[in-house]
Amino acid sequence: MPVQYILAFESSCDDTSVAIVDTDYNVIVNLISSQPEHLEFGGILPELASRLHLKNIVTLTKVALNASNLNLQDISAIAVSINPGLIGSLIVGLAFAKGLAWSLSLPLITVNHILSHIFANFIEHKAVEPPFLALVVSGGHTELVHFDTLTTFTVVGKTLDDAAGESFDKAAKLLGLGFPGGPAIDELAQKGNPNFIIFPRALPQKINFNFSYSGLKTSIRTWLVNQNSETLQDKLPDIAASVQQAIIEPLVHKTVLWARQHKIPYILLAGGVAANSALRQQLTAASAKYGIKVFYPSNTLCMDNAAMVGAAAIPKFLAKNYAPLSINVSSLKGTRQV
Repeated sequence: MPVQYILAFESSCDDTSVAIVDTDYNVIVNLISSQPEHLEFGGILPELASRLHLKNIVTLTKVALNASNLNLQDISAIAVSINPGLIGSLIVGLAFAKGLAWSLSLPLITVNHILSHIFANFIEHKAVEPPFLALVVSGGHTELVHFDTLTTFTVVGKTLDDAAGESFDKAAKLLGLGFPGGPAIDELAQKGNPNFIIFPRALPQKINFNFSYSGLKTSIRTWLVNQNSETLQDKLPDIAASVQQAIIEPLVHKTVLWARQHKIPYILLAGGVAANSALRQQLTAASAKYGIKVFYPSNTLCMDNAAMVGAAAIPKFLAKNYAPLSINVSSLKGTRQV
C-alpha cells in the first residue's frame, strides 16, 4: 500500500497543534502554538483557551501545509482528538476538522487524547509491538493500560482522585515555583536529597494497582506550614526531590510489578509527566532488572501535540474505522476508543 497522509488536530487544552503524519508513523510536520496568556492566572482559563484556539487554528493549518510541501489534495484523512479535555477547546478542533472532512470528502477519524499520548511512542519507536503496558501520567490522568493489540486494551490501574501531574503543579505552587510545576520541580530536585522528607505513599498494597495523590498534597501543605521561611529557602532542592520521589515511586513500583506478574516485555511511558527525568531513569532501571524494556517519547512529543493524534489515528485509518460527521466531543475521562 502506498504511503498516505493524515492531517491531524489537537486542541484539548491550551495548545493548538496541527500535524501531518504518514501511515508509516513518520512526522512530516508538527506545529504547536502555546498560550502564554494563561501564565498570569496560575492555571488554564477554559474560555480564554477556546478563543485562542479559534484565533490560531486556521493560520497554523496553512503554515503546516506550506511547511510540508503538500496541499489539501494530498491528504487522505482528517484526525482530531475529541475527549477528554476542555469542552470548549475540543469543540474548536472538532468543528474545524469536520468542516475540512466534509468540504474535501475525506474520512474523519476521532481519537482519545490519552490514547494519543501512548501512540506518540510509535513515532520514534516503530518496532514496538503488543503486548505492552502503558503508563500514562499527565496533569489530568494517571493510568496503567494493558494492550493486547493496537486497538484492544484494558485499563488495569488508575488514580482514584488526583493525577500525578496535578500533584507536581500544586506542590510547585506551594513552594513558590510557578506554573507549570513539573519541569521546575524536576530541575530543582536534581540537586536535592529525595530522602530528606518521607512523604506518605498511598495504596501500597501489592494487589492494588490504583493510585492516589490527594493525601500527598495535604501532607505536603501540612509540612510546609510548620516550617520557617529560612528552612524552606535553604532546603528547597531537598524538599523538591522528596516531593518528586513521593509522586513517582508508586508509579514505578506498580508499573513494574504488573508487567512482571503478567510477563509483559515492554512498558511505554506517556503523557506530559513522561518528560520527568527521574521517572524515566527509575522506571528504566527498575524494569531492566527483569528484562523489561522501557520506551518513552522525546520531550517535545510528551507535551500535547497533533503528531500523536495522527499516530493514534493510523490503526483506525487502516481498518477504515471512520467517525460520522454527527459525532460530538465529550468529557469522558480515561483511555478509551471513541
